[in-house]
Amino acid sequence: MTVMTPTAERAAAPAAAQPARKAAIADDMAMIRAASELTRDLVQPSARIYWTDFLASAFIGYAGVAAAIFAPTTAWMLAAALVAVLALYRAGSFIHEITHIRKNALPGFRLGWNLLVGVPMLIPSFMYEGIHSTHHNRTKYGTVEDPEYLPLALMKPWTVPLFVVAAAFAPLALIVRYTVLTPLSFLIPPLRKLVRERYSGLIINPMFRRRAPEGEFRRQWAWQEGGAWAWSTLLVAAGLFGWVPLRALLIFGAIASASIVLNQIRTLVAHLWENDGEVLTVTGQFLDSVNVPPPGLLPELWAPVGLRYHALHHLLPGVPYHALPEAHRRLKAALPDDSQYHKANYKGLPGLVAKLLAGSAKGAAA
Repeated sequence: MTVMTPTAERAAAPAAAQPARKAAIADDMAMIRAASELTRDLVQPSARIYWTDFLASAFIGYAGVAAAIFAPTTAWMLAAALVAVLALYRAGSFIHEITHIRKNALPGFRLGWNLLVGVPMLIPSFMYEGIHSTHHNRTKYGTVEDPEYLPLALMKPWTVPLFVVAAAFAPLALIVRYTVLTPLSFLIPPLRKLVRERYSGLIINPMFRRRAPEGEFRRQWAWQEGGAWAWSTLLVAAGLFGWVPLRALLIFGAIASASIVLNQIRTLVAHLWENDGEVLTVTGQFLDSVNVPPPGLLPELWAPVGLRYHALHHLLPGVPYHALPEAHRRLKAALPDDSQYHKANYKGLPGLVAKLLAGSAKGAAA
């Protein structure tokens, strides 16, 4: 789950400084066959796991917000805020699962998620549905048509910190988008087209333009956007008229901002970001993506809801998040040491961030 960074621009380094071309990687058919054959029994999502995990995360998150607001000391406020950030980040990460869940596989989950998290956090699922499926399209991944991809490892060094800093202002940008742009766009047709194409998706590629929704998705979009407009307008009114103490609103906003920044940092290491627009094989896409499997425990905090198995997810997008650990164990045990599968596994966040920064620094020096 990423945020809009319209100021980012492609600034690829000369070819000599770039990593080996992912487009030249042939498919590892043994790995692909094993992935398909060994996980056929893991594709059914568990409603019990989804609902329990999501509801617990949302409850803890909002309890943390309340505790931070009413905390008697700064230390207690910061501790409660940290809990709220991590829990709401986990609850918000289920937007990724919503984009992959088969229709009717989990009745009511999309509605429940939007009512409890999507609308209150101003990230309703229409902002991601349809966007993320394009990212998984085999011929669009890593190209200019991919809304969730920029060749960050090949770009100027300042693009990486800018990528993170921009996320901190996302709550403010989302309030403006829903409180101001939503009503105005229905009065000004050209503005509506602009809002729909450029400001209605959780994207990082500023060249991407979103198409108009159709059918049932159009109705989903309408009520979710309407709900986000009503909620954002209520928040603004509460602040302006003193219905809620400004301190409480600022704490809630800071927690929302921190959760989005955390996700943006996680996004930095979801891929290696080394492809500059070429169509990749399935294996090429897999090797441009990242797994951070056990024994490390911290990835469960910064890459929750199965996101620590992001490379495996690109190989098996239909496997629900709670089955990815078992899928990884099976493939790790079944595939030989020289399999491409093992090359997408990394130890942790610091090394991956350092790798990304080193790649962009080389590009700048060339």
